[in-house]
Amino acid sequence: MTFRSSRFWPLLLLAAACARTPRPSTGLANKYHDATIRQIGTAQDERNTAAILPFLTNSNPTYRREAALALASVQAPSAVPGLIPLLHDADAGVRRAAAYALGQTGDSTAVDSLRVRVLKENDGQVRRYVHEALGRTVTRHSLPELWRVEILNDTSRAAALAWGLSRAALRGLTSPETIRRTVAVLNSPKLPGRGRLAAVVALSRTRGLDADLKRLAESTLLRVAQKDRNYAVRAAAATTLGRIAATAPSAAAPVATSAKAGASPVLLARLATKDPDYRVRLSAIRALPFDAENYPASRKAVFFALAHDRAPVALTAAEWLLAHAKGESGAALAALADGNKQASVRVRAALLRAAVHHASPAARPSLVETIEKRYAAAPTVYEKGFLLEALSEDPAAFDFVRNEAFAAGQSPVVGGYALGALLTMRRNADFPAGRQADFAAAMRQALGGGDVAQLGTAAEALADAKLYPEALPADLAALRAAQAKLQLPREIEAWQGIQQALDKLTKAPKTTPSPLATAAQHPIDWTVVQGVPLGQQVRLRTSKGVILLELKPEEAPGAVASFVTLIGQHFYDNLYFHRVVPNFVAQGGDPRGDGNGSAPYNLRSEFGDLRYEEGSVGLASAGKDTESCQFFITHTPTPHLDGRYPIFAQVVGGMDVVHKLDIGDQILGVELVAVQ
Repeated sequence: MTFRSSRFWPLLLLAAACARTPRPSTGLANKYHDATIRQIGTAQDERNTAAILPFLTNSNPTYRREAALALASVQAPSAVPGLIPLLHDADAGVRRAAAYALGQTGDSTAVDSLRVRVLKENDGQVRRYVHEALGRTVTRHSLPELWRVEILNDTSRAAALAWGLSRAALRGLTSPETIRRTVAVLNSPKLPGRGRLAAVVALSRTRGLDADLKRLAESTLLRVAQKDRNYAVRAAAATTLGRIAATAPSAAAPVATSAKAGASPVLLARLATKDPDYRVRLSAIRALPFDAENYPASRKAVFFALAHDRAPVALTAAEWLLAHAKGESGAALAALADGNKQASVRVRAALLRAAVHHASPAARPSLVETIEKRYAAAPTVYEKGFLLEALSEDPAAFDFVRNEAFAAGQSPVVGGYALGALLTMRRNADFPAGRQADFAAAMRQALGGGDVAQLGTAAEALADAKLYPEALPADLAALRAAQAKLQLPREIEAWQGIQQALDKLTKAPKTTPSPLATAAQHPIDWTVVQGVPLGQQVRLRTSKGVILLELKPEEAPGAVASFVTLIGQHFYDNLYFHRVVPNFVAQGGDPRGDGNGSAPYNLRSEFGDLRYEEGSVGLASAGKDTESCQFFITHTPTPHLDGRYPIFAQVVGGMDVVHKLDIGDQILGVELVAVQ
């Protein structure tokens, strides 16, 4: 499965992350040896809100807290009246859990109670949770409730406000006043790193800045991007500077003029070449301007990055050239692919794709011929996939790519890449009108073939109104026939993709019930959970080195039990990392090897009180309660994933290996580390 779109963010420098000393397991029993907590956990897994609610008034604060945390995963609005009184509980842990659960429901009826608690809460950590929950539940009308509290010279309250503003911004709730408040928070003295990151993330989601607000935000971000000691804050500031620079000011506002004008492009170019952390360089490269005035400086930085010894930096530079190169010849870009023999195959393929994209019509045939020859000699399915992506830039390669999509005995990885390349071709403005019928035939062939990856691509194509302005009865029938053949819950993602296409094509409100209601259930194996002590580590051996994970049985018992069981079955041995997005995630554990595979069962989502930081290990999903066997490891804090994808482990050793992983790297073996 893949992503559908992502309180504690220890923001460590890369050097420190790579030097972590693994901690041995404590051998201490996890909380699920308590029968009552298991009872609450079972009710959570069954989504039985009614069975959990009575525990909110239990005399034991441990059970009140556990019930609130269980409801954070259930996310039922009907639990809100029972959770609100716990905001006043005598136990700070209970108040914190209640605030977290209310935020997870996203129910605006909790706003008034959360606003009052923000004003009265004296515990700094609880206050941050309450403010976060407020940010998750406010509406555009109630947005001002976020800043009712005076934060002057109070760094704890300023940090809490930063989290609230960030959570609201991630939901698309911003205003001129939120921007001013966020900048003020970011300029607060002694604001902790977590608060600074939250504030920058909030600014990254702003839209429609007028000239004054743009200047205000940029001046603060310029300082942060240059001087902040935390790599994640600098990287986020670089990303946000790029987004703000690309936002046109309001037509009614004067164009900003100041001594700082032009400082952002210069700084981004400097960060792209000189920042000590590769993740900051990545963010800066992606944010580099490509207008005529700034293109020469950006180009210089990008070409410098192409020679970087870290493949993700070089790949990001190649992708920038694909999207933004001006005046570059296809031959020159292809020469870059040939000239850097040390670059990874993915980087070289990306440069070839850029070469085809920017080549003149006369130069394209020779480039396509070169790529097709390399394709024939490519030793892995993933390298073949990268080269098919390069061919997607020229509709003249249609027949070659279509043949690869449906070749007898074709790897599902290659078949998926090939059909995706056909869709990219079809969306090309130069796609010949005379080949549109051939494309439609390829999509029908994919629907009839039943491969889940190709089904998803075909459904995406048919749902694109630009490609299919009218829904043809034959296409609708083909979609329904393909959907009916899918095996649930294993192929739920393909089922959902087809259903989304049907909903768009028929222009009807979504009325089809989710098949998950009748899909086979997979209850938590509490015996397995109880056998996982706190601190239990897992050794993940990869073709790039060893990664040590520490499991989180208390926060994600079902996910941990499934993972441990699959390890015992050697399920993950010899699988691959099929998805690596630089400065985001490395994802693997798919038995198909392309992101569309699954174990025979789904798990229910467990949104424990954890946040995505560098090295967090989460379960991929296609929506709530669709997790299975695929997992991902984050390269950096990723706040948009919090509370949306379960976290079941944390990297405690070998983070340097995680940063080296690329598509096609293999999982050689996975085993539990003996408890000391």
